[in-house]
Amino acid sequence: MLRKAKLSDVRHIYKLITHFSKLGEVLPRPMVELYEHVRDFFVYEDRDLVVGACALHICWENLAEIRSLVVSEEYQNKGVGVQLVLACLEEAKILEIPRVFVLTTVPEFFEKMGFKKVSKGELPQKVWSDCIRCSKFPDCNEIPLIKEII
Repeated sequence: MLRKAKLSDVRHIYKLITHFSKLGEVLPRPMVELYEHVRDFFVYEDRDLVVGACALHICWENLAEIRSLVVSEEYQNKGVGVQLVLACLEEAKILEIPRVFVLTTVPEFFEKMGFKKVSKGELPQKVWSDCIRCSKFPDCNEIPLIKEII
């Protein structure tokens, strides 16, 4: 079941993000940040267990970021990630945010959903503020992609 995250989900989201950040697949997020931004998140739940999460982070009036897309290994390749991203895109559409971007090491996943690769220079400088926390900084291997939705 796909739904908006609740405060009681934060510890589960944190556990998923921490696991995948150790693998170098997403940026780590402190638990306090997850509590502060819980309203950004959608979760996918199966049998009362959070098995996936994804956030739509609003940057400003015309741009948002899909971030922290994580899906438990046993639920990967079953459409959970697609559903989470589609929920974020739908929310961006409702909020009338015309462009959504993602920074990823798996561009093919997002390209299948209509995202287009762009150069890093096409994204505003503010977008890169989270990069300082990344263990790969400044040698980033993430690829920026954008989707026009309105």
